[in-house]
Amino acid sequence: MPSSPRAGLRFSFRAIPFAATLVLVILGIALGNWQTRRAFDKTALQARLNQRAGAPPLVLDGALQDPAAVEFRRVRVRGRFVVGWPLFLDNRPLDGRSGTILLMPFTIAGSNRQVLVARGWLPRDPGATAPGARPAPPAPPGGTVTIEGIAVTHAARVLQLGTAPRPAPGAVLQNLDIGEVARASGLDLQPFLVEQTGAGQGADDSGLVRKWPAPALDVDRHKGYAFQWYALAAMALVFFLVTGMRRGSRQAG
Repeated sequence: MPSSPRAGLRFSFRAIPFAATLVLVILGIALGNWQTRRAFDKTALQARLNQRAGAPPLVLDGALQDPAAVEFRRVRVRGRFVVGWPLFLDNRPLDGRSGTILLMPFTIAGSNRQVLVARGWLPRDPGATAPGARPAPPAPPGGTVTIEGIAVTHAARVLQLGTAPRPAPGAVLQNLDIGEVARASGLDLQPFLVEQTGAGQGADDSGLVRKWPAPALDVDRHKGYAFQWYALAAMALVFFLVTGMRRGSRQAG
């Protein structure tokens, strides 16, 4: 006699949910891999910071330097400040106060090459409301001096509002492009800048704050983001498989 039908589970393939799942899985894996690579890069950066922090200061002698080779190195340079080309990086808050960073070219002794020096941070005058207003910078030391600092390939960037002004003596800039400064000034600049640490010899450093932020690493944050993206890919696949299961009827043998 014929057997009675028996209920069982079967998978029902549906094209549209499959396409949506495929997109989520590919996106989750791609973004997870991107965050994983960023975590690896930041780990390598931390190792480079630790290595270069313990190295003796590199003496700049006017030879053109590879910016990647000197980045985050302590450097020492002897020469003179170029007094006619101060620049100001605006929108640089520090400890809850608005302010600017004072930049000045520095001619390396025994050469015709310069390096941009970030002399320090200056608070903004609370009464100054005009666009591009800047504090009066303290005078640089005269004559030949020796300064020390940390070499960095670029200053931290901020949101640029409107058209960037052309670099000029006393210009207030949102972001720094060393190549543009070199072209505008005619100076032969090293492709990096020096964040000055400590007081310069014979300098009037009153009002200058030299509290430079360390590079943002956040390795654990990138690892956490990677886990979230991989989890999204896995959850999308599981959801597709679970919702695709349907109860059906089949004949028992």
